[in-house]
Amino acid sequence: MNRLVLGAVLALVLVGVGMFWWQGRAQVEQGAPPPMAQPVKPAPEDLPTDAAADLRGPAPPEATELTREEQRFFRFDRNRDRRITRNEMLSTRSAAFRKLDKNGNNLLDFEEWAVTTVQRFEGADSDGDRELDMVEFARTAPKPAQRKPACRC
Repeated sequence: MNRLVLGAVLALVLVGVGMFWWQGRAQVEQGAPPPMAQPVKPAPEDLPTDAAADLRGPAPPEATELTREEQRFFRFDRNRDRRITRNEMLSTRSAAFRKLDKNGNNLLDFEEWAVTTVQRFEGADSDGDRELDMVEFARTAPKPAQRKPACRC
């Protein structure tokens, strides 16, 4: 009795799979592109000649000048979809994070942050009085990125 029931269930499953496969093939064939037509060969008089004195091609596209804010935006927008995802925003900071993460465990402990901060403070405190005056504090400002010349003409 069990074999009979099992055989009937398997037969129904096979019929169901066959139906889904058959319907899927019909949808694929409906969405198929039409057959390609044979390419038409141009007449000899339609072919270009070497006398190109009076011919003009299309104008080259004009490059628009990006504003400073657009340049900053596109530095973060890696895939150029005009949206900045969280991963795109954080990816620019990963090099700075790796510098702070001394033991390389991808966790920034307070000690790792404190060591870097103390080293930065001591580097700026030139007279060693454990206080920063205005001139010493100005040395802690991030240095502007040096821009490379556009071309070496």
